Amino acid sequence: MEAKKEVWLRGENDPSVAAELQPAANALLQAGEELEALLKDFPDAWLWERPAGVAAVGFHLKHIAGVLDRLLSYAEGKMLSPEQLAYLKNEPVADEMTTDALLEQVSRAISATIDRYKQFGSPLLTEPRPVGRAGLPSTVIGLCFHAAEHTMRHTGQLLVTVKVLQNG
Repeated sequence: MEAKKEVWLRGENDPSVAAELQPAANALLQAGEELEALLKDFPDAWLWERPAGVAAVGFHLKHIAGVLDRLLSYAEGKMLSPEQLAYLKNEPVADEMTTDALLEQVSRAISATIDRYKQFGSPLLTEPRPVGRAGLPSTVIGLCFHAAEHTMRHTGQLLVTVKVLQNG
């Protein structure tokens, strides 16, 4: 059986996503697939374990979902809502969510992010956008790409944490 190709090599681009954002959309889809495969049968009891003091798997999953929403709000020219700020504050807090529930939350966040990408046509991508209370400079495309890059960063960190827990 042939191994499944990575998302970016499948040629399944969404025509309603600007060509400049398609690589970011592909990275998000790839992260979702990798997380699903990696966390199949992952014990809920390990979600908040922190081997060697690294961030817990549960944190990474909550953070991915939250950061996607926050970065796209900035890309849309919005400030964060009180609900988004409360979610951010609670990302590192252990809760009763299961691995499957957290994966579903990430999957929904990835789908919503790609749907939000569709509003940004090529002419909008270089528009400036302030980030955070300090109004740090970015652009629509910068925020959209950072959403994908940051998701992959946390996916990689989560992968290592899972492997340490499984083999520790």
